Amino acid sequence: MADRRPQRRRRSPAEGDPPGTAQRRAALRLIDAVLRRGDPLDLALHAATQGLAPADRAFAIAIVSEALRWMQDIDALIDSATNEPLPDDVKSRAVLRLALAQLLALGSPPHAVVATALPLVAGGPRRLVHAILSRAQQEEWRLPDTATLPPATAERWQAQWGVDMCAAASAAWSNAPPLDLSFAGEPDAAQWPGAAKLAPRHLRLSRGQAVESLPGYAEGGWWVQDLAASLPARLLGAGDGRHVLDLCAAPGGKTMQLAAAGWRVTALDASAKRLARLQDNLARTGLEADIVQADIRSWQADAPADAVLLDAPCTATGIFRRHPDVLHRVEAPQIAAMAELQAELLARAATWVRPGGILVYATCSLERAEGEDQISAFLSAHPDWQVDPPQVDELPPFIAPHAAGHTRTLPTLLGDKGGIDGFFIARLRAPDA
Repeated sequence: MADRRPQRRRRSPAEGDPPGTAQRRAALRLIDAVLRRGDPLDLALHAATQGLAPADRAFAIAIVSEALRWMQDIDALIDSATNEPLPDDVKSRAVLRLALAQLLALGSPPHAVVATALPLVAGGPRRLVHAILSRAQQEEWRLPDTATLPPATAERWQAQWGVDMCAAASAAWSNAPPLDLSFAGEPDAAQWPGAAKLAPRHLRLSRGQAVESLPGYAEGGWWVQDLAASLPARLLGAGDGRHVLDLCAAPGGKTMQLAAAGWRVTALDASAKRLARLQDNLARTGLEADIVQADIRSWQADAPADAVLLDAPCTATGIFRRHPDVLHRVEAPQIAAMAELQAELLARAATWVRPGGILVYATCSLERAEGEDQISAFLSAHPDWQVDPPQVDELPPFIAPHAAGHTRTLPTLLGDKGGIDGFFIARLRAPDA
């Protein structure tokens, strides 16, 4: 006889979850992509947050960003509450990292944090996770004043830059950076009360303001760009109709600077997606550039340019404040691989500069291998090229060029005004014909 009892439908893991669990599941996928697979957070976003509303997606990103920023300190708290340290790669540690980032860094309601954490360890040590989160509340756990750098990063940077730089980097990593704007012309101070003017055509605002709501956004007179990122194009000065190649140009901050300064710009990048952002930025600002999608290693310029700006691909350790995942992904092998690529691109870019023309090389990296060492090797191989040091009025007064002629920004700069990204910039002059 057939069994006529009603069949119970199996529920998927997400059904019946407390509200807000979907964002935490997305955050778990994101942090796994960064820490286990070594993916950049930006590249992992689409797959990990698919189907989330924009606000939920932003919250998932915020959770992961704070968990990565404070991971060394959160791990120390987790380990203080267990008899045996949890392995780094188990799901329960990842869930606790995310939950404690919400409790201790984002100030999320404790009941919501616990309720949404437990479904993420279904089939795992739920009681352990619950016990640690309860203890965190009972003992009123707190994070330190400054986030601890990953050990490999701290060791590498201390060897290159010293203890004071590491302390400044730790302080900079602990807070979201301010909002910097670059302008096509000098901004009207009356429109920007409270903004700090750190350089010509540049303003610094506090965080917490929606970019689209700021004065003049629709009119396109400015774009978001850290002060350090504006320095390479500043070293090319006014264009007066001369031709410049902007290599690795997307998303376009330097392209817009150069176009606004009167250069005839050819902007080249290998990424169609990033070039689409560049085109959108040009359309909003009303600035013009010829856009080329190509790989520098195979592309060939039709004729030498008056100037070339190579913002080379790099490890991006200098923008760790905005991208806290980078310090968990980048170690010696990645630095060596990037330095090899940069040497190839720099040598190729040099062939496109007219006699007596200018080549500006820049990286948003805090690694000497991607900056000082790169230029030293290039000059050894090209002894007829020379470093062209910045003049006094070409840089903000608080940024002094190195005695060797290049420019280096470190976390020790502007610490009391919101800091600055880590950049290396060298202006080189080609030999005359």
